[in-house]
Amino acid sequence: MAASSELLFYINGKKVVDKNADPEEMLLSFLRRKVGLTGSKSGCEGGGCGACTVMVSRYDQNQEKVIHYAVTSCLQPIVTLHGAHVVTVEGIGSTKTKLHPVQERIAKAHGSQCGFCTPGMVMSMYTLLRNKPQPSVEDVREALSGNLCRCTGYRPIVDGFKTFCGSASGCCQDGACEESDSKDSEISEELFLRDSFLPLDPTQDLIFPPELMIQAQWRSAETLCFRGQRLTLESPSDLSQLLKLKAQHPEAPLIIGNTNTGPNLLDLGQNRPLLIYGGRVSELCRLTWSKDGHLVRH
Repeated sequence: MAASSELLFYINGKKVVDKNADPEEMLLSFLRRKVGLTGSKSGCEGGGCGACTVMVSRYDQNQEKVIHYAVTSCLQPIVTLHGAHVVTVEGIGSTKTKLHPVQERIAKAHGSQCGFCTPGMVMSMYTLLRNKPQPSVEDVREALSGNLCRCTGYRPIVDGFKTFCGSASGCCQDGACEESDSKDSEISEELFLRDSFLPLDPTQDLIFPPELMIQAQWRSAETLCFRGQRLTLESPSDLSQLLKLKAQHPEAPLIIGNTNTGPNLLDLGQNRPLLIYGGRVSELCRLTWSKDGHLVRH
């Protein structure tokens, strides 16, 4: 089997190169133990609480643009991040430099009590704003659906983040839902002053590293191989390579999103020492609508 490949990705705008990346190591432990970024919290370690949420960005060749995802870092093997840019809560702002508007608004709206869930809440909202600078209230609620808070009851968090939203669409008769939503959003307005908030300025956000964009456009045709003590992960770059690997190793699980990978890696390492990762195969990472209205992943 080929020697281990070199893992290259970015964290908060800084280049990371790991020549001995372990396919069993999750992004959360890498951030906290090796990089010293402890803002992302370790809660359930099963993808259920959202306290470890970070933003992962990739250049999509099919759409010719950068796509941002909110991911639970406790479930993300670092070797699947080759060519990606990871942004943590430390990377968007701090009290030592300057708070990002998302951080400021959750604080001023009293949306943080014990604070354990706050970094994950902030990164889920930040990712939404990177993809949609003027979200709806429903967008906000959906973005936070994977984040748990056991202190606030969510109301002050949502109230603070609602300030990024425009007016409701008024889909009911005579705009009744628009009127209702605006009144509803003013219930706790006396707790904070909207005019005191920092404006959202997308030009101040971290840019996607140009090196990674070039790398994505001129993607290496070779299969990446990451070897640990118990587990090997192979990452082909095209469908023909993937099919060849699968034919050679029919017992090897094929993974792409598969959030069970993190919790199951210990068992997989013992029983199935090889994983095939299809996340770099563009043919498997496209979504299209069929003629009968079904969303199909290719």
